Amino acid sequence: METELTPPPAREPLAATVAALLPRARTELAELVAFRSVADPAQFPRSECEAAAGWVADALRAEGFEDVTLLDTPDGTQSVYGHLPGPAGAPTVLLYAHYDVQPPLDETAWASPPFELTERDGRWYGRGAADCKGGLIMHLTALRALEEHGGVPVGVKMIVEGSEEQGTGGLERYAEAHPELLAADAIVIGDTGNFRVGMPTVTATLRGMTLVRVRVDTLEGNLHSGQFGGAAPDALAALIRLLDSLRSEDGSTVVDGLVTDEVWDGLEYPEQDFRKDARILDGVELIGSGSVADRVWARPAVTVLGIDCPPVVGATPSVHATARASVSLRVPPGTDAAKATELLVAHLESRAPWGARVTVEQVGQGQAFRADTASPAYEAMARAMRAAYPGEEMQTAGMGGSIPLCNTLAGLYPEAEILLIGLSEPEAQIHAVNESVSPEELERLSLAEALFLGDYAVSRTG
Repeated sequence: METELTPPPAREPLAATVAALLPRARTELAELVAFRSVADPAQFPRSECEAAAGWVADALRAEGFEDVTLLDTPDGTQSVYGHLPGPAGAPTVLLYAHYDVQPPLDETAWASPPFELTERDGRWYGRGAADCKGGLIMHLTALRALEEHGGVPVGVKMIVEGSEEQGTGGLERYAEAHPELLAADAIVIGDTGNFRVGMPTVTATLRGMTLVRVRVDTLEGNLHSGQFGGAAPDALAALIRLLDSLRSEDGSTVVDGLVTDEVWDGLEYPEQDFRKDARILDGVELIGSGSVADRVWARPAVTVLGIDCPPVVGATPSVHATARASVSLRVPPGTDAAKATELLVAHLESRAPWGARVTVEQVGQGQAFRADTASPAYEAMARAMRAAYPGEEMQTAGMGGSIPLCNTLAGLYPEAEILLIGLSEPEAQIHAVNESVSPEELERLSLAEALFLGDYAVSRTG
């Protein structure tokens, strides 16, 4: 017996419902933002992440999700899973977000407390508001809107990760060990964003990443700089020289053996727009060569994330015996992250000045990702975004960041269509102080997702 096709909900009543749900979305986002869920116990207690995971599990149960489970992943964190059964014969869609967040950095630099959602100038400010607690709220709002218009027309699996920002790979390893758990016909990753506010965008590529810690040792202990300085090798100076070897004169990334001249073929990123988005100071030049899109979407990028050294206040006149740094390397699609890690380690070990002892420890790694934008799911999303953003066509862009789970899912479920959308447009300033989300984008993308699920159900069933 053939399954009877149900027309997807019309735009206008669905849009009105999403708009009416926005106050609830704000309340729940405020509750989620209040959890200081940084998945690093050295910075915040694990209980904050556990409380956030519990909130997510309760929210899924309240929406009728079954088999809601806190997954203990191999990296010691918890991800939240739930299943919402759909009509007979309907496709299954996996919705992804993560509840862990980046550290707030300098809390005194925030215009409002980082873990207190605050409305200002038409935006909602708080750590995780866009990346990616807002992504979870987007999913919930879309599902609630559909429930009020005949029910959710697809089966839904929800996975909300607890350690995405740490890059420790816990959920990837869990999924590999339980390959049936996240199987779906389509996967919507709610952790990227529009190229610009009001410009509906799907992300076609993600750079992969590797994260290492490098340690330099030169002495058995610190020495008086007056007595020994000038001949005794300074570990901090050696580290600075070592890190400098990772860039050419124009600031381009240099890692021996790594290809660094790829070209981006797609939506361009005007330099003046990039300067504004990145808040580059007047008179300061961009680094690297090629177009901006080449540099941020198609080429590797090295970043020194931190250095262990004495602060200026309280520093003593010493030649340092040991120094450490955390180094991130983003790698574009087409470059194997494991190979890039080998090249980065070899480069650092071979460039040690003055015979300094260099030790490199790998901390995290994730592969780059490239989506199939010609799939039926992308056609359905294009129709949904056209309806949610009247007068606008869906754009396809790259993203310089990494979501390692995408490649894992693509490998486990090669037939699944993977789409990347989200709330992290440039004004959101994710990973920086004063992160924020646009409530208008939350509303429009929730509507787009609801329309997509309705359209996708009909097109797949048909």
